[in-house]
Amino acid sequence: MTEPMDIDSESRGTKRTAAEADLPLLQAPRRIKALDQDVVNKIAAGEIIVAPMHALKELMENAVDAGSTSIEVLVKDGGLKLLQITDNGHGIDRDDMSILCERFTTSKLKAFKDLESIGTYGFRGEALASISHIAHLKVTTKTAGSSCAWQAHYADGRLVPAKPGQSAEPRPCAGRGGTQITVEDLFYNIPTRRRAFRSASEEYAKILDVVGRYAVHCTGVAFSIKKHGDAGSGISVQANASTVDRIRQIHGSAVGNELIDFNIEDKKWGFTASGWTSNANYHVKRTMILLFINHRSVESSAIKKAIEQTYSIFLPKGGHPFVYLSLEVEPNRVDVNVHPTKREVHFLNEDEVIELVCNEIKTKLAKVDTSRTFLAQSLLPGVNIPTIQTPNRNDTNGESPQPERRSSAPKTPATTKKPYENNLVRTDSKMRKITSMLPSAGAEGSPAQPASGTMEGMTYEITNREPVQIRLTSIKTLRGQVRDAMHEGLTEVLASHTFVGLVDERRRLCAIQAGVKLFLVDYGLISNEFFYQVGLTDFGNFGRIVLDPAPKLIDLLMIGAEAEVENAKQEGSKEVQANASHIAQAVHKQLLSRREMLSEYFSIEISEDGELKSLPLMLKGYMPSFAKLARFLVRLGPFVDWMDEQECFQTFLTELAAFYVPEQLAATGKATASAEGADDDLSKRRKQLTWSLEHVLFPAFRARLVATEGLLRGVVEVANLKGLYRVFERC
Repeated sequence: MTEPMDIDSESRGTKRTAAEADLPLLQAPRRIKALDQDVVNKIAAGEIIVAPMHALKELMENAVDAGSTSIEVLVKDGGLKLLQITDNGHGIDRDDMSILCERFTTSKLKAFKDLESIGTYGFRGEALASISHIAHLKVTTKTAGSSCAWQAHYADGRLVPAKPGQSAEPRPCAGRGGTQITVEDLFYNIPTRRRAFRSASEEYAKILDVVGRYAVHCTGVAFSIKKHGDAGSGISVQANASTVDRIRQIHGSAVGNELIDFNIEDKKWGFTASGWTSNANYHVKRTMILLFINHRSVESSAIKKAIEQTYSIFLPKGGHPFVYLSLEVEPNRVDVNVHPTKREVHFLNEDEVIELVCNEIKTKLAKVDTSRTFLAQSLLPGVNIPTIQTPNRNDTNGESPQPERRSSAPKTPATTKKPYENNLVRTDSKMRKITSMLPSAGAEGSPAQPASGTMEGMTYEITNREPVQIRLTSIKTLRGQVRDAMHEGLTEVLASHTFVGLVDERRRLCAIQAGVKLFLVDYGLISNEFFYQVGLTDFGNFGRIVLDPAPKLIDLLMIGAEAEVENAKQEGSKEVQANASHIAQAVHKQLLSRREMLSEYFSIEISEDGELKSLPLMLKGYMPSFAKLARFLVRLGPFVDWMDEQECFQTFLTELAAFYVPEQLAATGKATASAEGADDDLSKRRKQLTWSLEHVLFPAFRARLVATEGLLRGVVEVANLKGLYRVFERC
């Protein structure tokens, strides 16, 4: 028997209180208290009125809502010292002046449901209240039925006397019809905010921009703005001026002489769009977009990005357009209450609306493309001007424009330095492409477009059903996960790329150009992420691919199950115990029990007799490989979590995306000469896939794909023009 282990008799630790150990005592938890109302109002005012331009925007919108036909603005020190707006609208009733600057007092909204049909600029009743908490506010107004004007002063949302000892009630005075609002000493009680403004001239420039936007949009309303003490006006537009005249007066004759109008209406998506956009003869260094949604000046990065991509094929590199776009969407499709300053709004089916608007602009630009008077691409060294100027289109007038261009070319002075050769980006389609050097690119030239992109027995079904608004928390969460995983650099590369060609259809590799860099991309990996994102954005609103005649679901499941079992046996898997028949029956029962959900959310229609009527159409012009259909259906059983809603949608869309990913094609060779029929089908599919990649899939990637960090492993930079020049210089 072993001896007992020695143990110290003294205790190694003694419990003591914090006071005995000279430790700081823990403070009691802070109690939650309601903020003082004055603090609440100042916080709200700071969110709504961020700068003088926001105060002016709110006051101008109120003036337009009041039916004004003339608006005059007076500014001193960038609006911080004085901001005065005078209109000739309906005016304010004397009895309403006591509550004019209280929060949430408005004449435009009564119930929350009225937001669904709101047609005015203002609706919350917070603009004047917010201004009164951070500035000295004076209102002078006269209605048509009043014998005199009334003047009142406000502070912290309440009436205050003009001078100490006087009454705070509105007092009569002389004045013209309409309303004059004077804002003095903006942010006088928020010194931190006031010191944040850089200069008065910068704030005045922002105010000019706001007034200029509304002056272009609000036809029938005269606008004028000037600095305090100046005789001339910064902007002066007459009420009877047309939209083109307004653009010409505010933005200059250079853009005013190069405008084309566009109009589009779509009852299915419930919108009407109109506006003016510059043609291919005009371009500037920055995109200028005057965007109005339901007559409200807003910003939209999605619309701006889509318009820039539309113009990228018409303007030279570095050139940007001018666009004035007025978009009217049905009020019940718009949510205007999403931003404190109303700078942003959300509406249903944004992607579809933006696509239709950009297509209309592209059509208009293509019609006037013959009027271009300059070269869109930089001349490469050693290229003669006459060869570049030779047009590829037939001259309908029977006269060649080359002599006129050659005679006018020497008269144009060189205003910029000649760019270095390693900075030139070649995108001229008339020059030789890299695909002509690759044997895997198939026949010379681009393959002809398939008749309809469909296979035998497949037809498109066009329906007039209304789009469904998806409010499921699970779908919103999955969309948020995609946004959180976004990689900005790769997204920018794919959004501005130029498709070069198909490199290897067996390994699913394509080459794309972005700027002066050449990339090799795994289009299988990118397609998988793209179709997963399409599944999230179009969830519940897929088109339908009608199968005629409709195959039996159990037959397809049997084919898929037998293939899966055979693959598992070849791989030596010991987990496969059930036979193909049992697997097919189990999946068949699972899908039949959920056929209503499959039809509603995924456009997969299964009849009561077990016939597969339709499949989801995820991208127009592209048809997936139906050789993968049986495997897709059989995997819906074991690989989809049908018990949890979010997991169900995520796993289902993952399988659906895998079904839509272009398949790997076998390499062609002399050994397959005996199988002429198989070679014909393979050759046909190769041409169809090559055309779809260049004209359908990659344009869709450029327009809609949010590149996530997981796609980095599928994109490799293979060449950089600047790097190649360094190599050649060393040689």
